[in-house]
Amino acid sequence: MTPDVVEKYDMVRPGADYVRRIEMIPMRDGVKLYTVILMHKGTANAPILLSRTPYDAKGSTTRNQSQVLTEVLPAMDREFVEDGYIRVYQDIRGMHGSQGTWVLTRPIIGPLNTTKVDESTDAYDTIDWLVKHVPETNGKVGVVGSSYLGFTTLMAEINPHPALKAAAPQSPMVDTWIGDDDFHNGAFRTGSFDYFLDMATGKGDAGVKIARGAGEDYTAYLEAGSAGDFARKWGIENVPSVRKVMENPAYTDFWSLQAVDKWMGARKLTVPTLLMLGQWDQEDSYGAPAVFRALLPQDPDNKLVHLAIGPWRHSGVNHYGYDLGALTFAGDTALEFRVKWMKPFFDHYLKDAPDPHTPRAITYATGANQWNTSPRWPMGTMKPLYLDSAMGAGFTAPAAQGHDDYLSDPAHPVPYIPRPINTADSAQWKPWLVRDQRFVDGRPDVLSYRTAPLTKSLHLMGAPEVELHAATTGTDSDWVVKLIDVAPDETPEGTDQGSKPAHPGYQLAIGIEIFRGRYVHSLSQPAALTPGKVETYKFALPNVDHVVLPGHRLMVQIQSSLFPLYDRNPQSFVPNIFNAKAADYKTATQSVFHGGAEASAVMLPVVEDADAR
Repeated sequence: MTPDVVEKYDMVRPGADYVRRIEMIPMRDGVKLYTVILMHKGTANAPILLSRTPYDAKGSTTRNQSQVLTEVLPAMDREFVEDGYIRVYQDIRGMHGSQGTWVLTRPIIGPLNTTKVDESTDAYDTIDWLVKHVPETNGKVGVVGSSYLGFTTLMAEINPHPALKAAAPQSPMVDTWIGDDDFHNGAFRTGSFDYFLDMATGKGDAGVKIARGAGEDYTAYLEAGSAGDFARKWGIENVPSVRKVMENPAYTDFWSLQAVDKWMGARKLTVPTLLMLGQWDQEDSYGAPAVFRALLPQDPDNKLVHLAIGPWRHSGVNHYGYDLGALTFAGDTALEFRVKWMKPFFDHYLKDAPDPHTPRAITYATGANQWNTSPRWPMGTMKPLYLDSAMGAGFTAPAAQGHDDYLSDPAHPVPYIPRPINTADSAQWKPWLVRDQRFVDGRPDVLSYRTAPLTKSLHLMGAPEVELHAATTGTDSDWVVKLIDVAPDETPEGTDQGSKPAHPGYQLAIGIEIFRGRYVHSLSQPAALTPGKVETYKFALPNVDHVVLPGHRLMVQIQSSLFPLYDRNPQSFVPNIFNAKAADYKTATQSVFHGGAEASAVMLPVVEDADAR
């Protein structure tokens, strides 16, 4: 009857090629944070690469049960640890193995945080402990991480520890109302509900999701009613993060005082920073370029701030960059970037390696499949692509004024990907931005404007900007604009000859964005639209480096829903859409104007190829 249990088992056996240490590092308020330190045996005089995560430091450092360091760490760490780096992952306060209380994207000490700690102070205290208690280090630290870890990377740069020498924030969460994660220009992203619940339970360990069984997202959200009704149906309305977004639908101080680009721009930058994102980042496409813009005035000599855009989905730089959805690139673009630019950047500041002279901007030209380095960003000069009365588009402003109409029905919203929709399925979610848009082209509630086939390449380098002149018969409306590269109907050799699958006629979205009409005059003070009144909506699409090849067409699609990625607009003004009732959801006739003084257009950042490198 000997109990068949053991107190512990050390997975790192004597023959392992690495050392693994677990430390509980004390913060200034006494809270201790769970920290995993890994390095090859025999490491000495080595820099530290730190990531601070809400997603389980233990799990992040056990990719495989192995005695080989590069097998237990994420793929992006290989080049670093093979070159003698010490790799450190830490659970942020209140999550997984760490003590304390978790607050989603904890604000810095100030109006929204009256305590004496934030992610900046925790990063400082962590770095201070590491350089004093890890004997193998050379005393130099870099921080890196994507998404939430991109946020904590930026936080480490606010009042940084002297040992912090370089930072690489990847797809950071920066402003979750304007264009990251929770909202885009006021339209709520429903997938945040599952995320909020999961993170709020069991210190992030419980893996709790909304237990709604089988069935697709489109039906589940449509039948529930408003997004708020969905939350109340499943009993999550009092989860703090859920309550916060439902009580703050407009861009009030609650959101603007949390905007990380504003925090960064208001403080002197001293840490060299390489900001990264994916061109088709389905979660945080806004943050990195926003921080880049905020910091540029501090760095006229290109010594501190750099921006990289790869042909990736969210966090794609850390994984494999051969392809995305139906797209195929020139080799493993993610590995190429890490080896050619990211690691030399860290090596220079952490290992005293030669200065790689990191360019101001490093971008991958999709369409042409090549890397570009640029002295500034954006590189393009804005050139309007006008919509016209024949469902066409071109670079000459049409003289005749007119409009095209469609009926938008909240009972039949336009799906964001083909049904059935399961956003939790990574095969659907990660590549959704590059899905062929022909699945909605031709719907009566989607307008499609297209150019003639291009006779020469058109190179875009920057963020296209929408100038939409539109009216509605309702008192509120969402406007979705897509800029699309339409491939010609040409077929290469078949896959039996080794080619990739052909996609003649493919409608590739260069960029997609939404704007909630009630905010056309003020993001913080929503107001009802006047039925029939033409308003001018201006908003940006994501940053791109894309070449539209000869023979391809450009297309602009306009619609009024992107469901269930974003909650439905009832199209009648209510104070808070989370509380909209069934009777509030009404059909509306939407009018898109073109020509004359109301010439709707997408401003394209066009660059001559000779100037692109």
